[in-house]
Amino acid sequence: MNGEPLRIGTRSSPLALWQAHWVAEELKRSGQSVEVVHVSTKGDVTSGPLGEIGGQGLFTKEIQAALLENRVDVAVHSLKDLPTDPTPGLALAAVPTREACGDVLVSRGGFHVDSLPQGAIIGTGSVRRRAQLLHARPDLEIRDIRGNVETRLRKMDEGEYEAIVLAEAGLRRLEMADRIVHVIDKRVMLPAVGQGALGIEVRDSDQRAKVAVGVLHHPDSYHCVQAERVLLAELRGGCLAPVGAWARLEIERDLLHLDGVVISGDGVQKISAYACGPPTKAAEIGRQVASQLIIQGAQRIISYARTSGGRG
Repeated sequence: MNGEPLRIGTRSSPLALWQAHWVAEELKRSGQSVEVVHVSTKGDVTSGPLGEIGGQGLFTKEIQAALLENRVDVAVHSLKDLPTDPTPGLALAAVPTREACGDVLVSRGGFHVDSLPQGAIIGTGSVRRRAQLLHARPDLEIRDIRGNVETRLRKMDEGEYEAIVLAEAGLRRLEMADRIVHVIDKRVMLPAVGQGALGIEVRDSDQRAKVAVGVLHHPDSYHCVQAERVLLAELRGGCLAPVGAWARLEIERDLLHLDGVVISGDGVQKISAYACGPPTKAAEIGRQVASQLIIQGAQRIISYARTSGGRG
């Protein structure tokens, strides 16, 4: 093993630990000595709807602080939680191969979105998911749900909700893919920016850590999340905004396709945009889609969703 162990900072939720230990095992395979360090974040210790707690970086700020204070050397984030504004002194050093990026419906009755009973109670803590569900099914009753994946599943199993919406990647990583009833069509629900991808962050000055985690970097996945993150940054939306994005590569033609959507919290107003181009122009493609959305009034919708706690 190489020298002093790299200290990997992570939240303590089962999914965060899975992600950190996956990174640790991959680094060990390359000959790097590692240790995993648990860091508590604001998002882990607060209750209530995320949209009402407010602020970006609910699940990342404390881990980034641990990096800057030299308490850890590597931070493993769910990329969808990592704010698009760069943090001075830190660098996004690697994006590993992205897992499935879509959203799934988990229900006791085996329902799809279009077959849910009239007025069914659906659990989600995401403004983006709430808005897109209501656009497709205005009759549904959407209620907030907090807690890790296991907690949410238990609440549904105990009858608090007819169904809940979760990220496909999380269930697969936790070996709970058997709970997936319906992968929601992306024409109905676009994912969160960066969903299904990990972001590995290090101190900008730490060349040893940069080189070590570089073995995990997957350029194709990076180009896709780069397009999505630039789109969100241009909208000044933040991680909790009602914005969906889906970038994917068409390998045969060497094209990156990006769809974006902004939708009001009540699901009534929905604007969409699309662009494509070579993967090396990912940032430019993100800006193109953002520009189309801004022309259609995206920032007004985002601003209102922010001031109304995501409901309007």
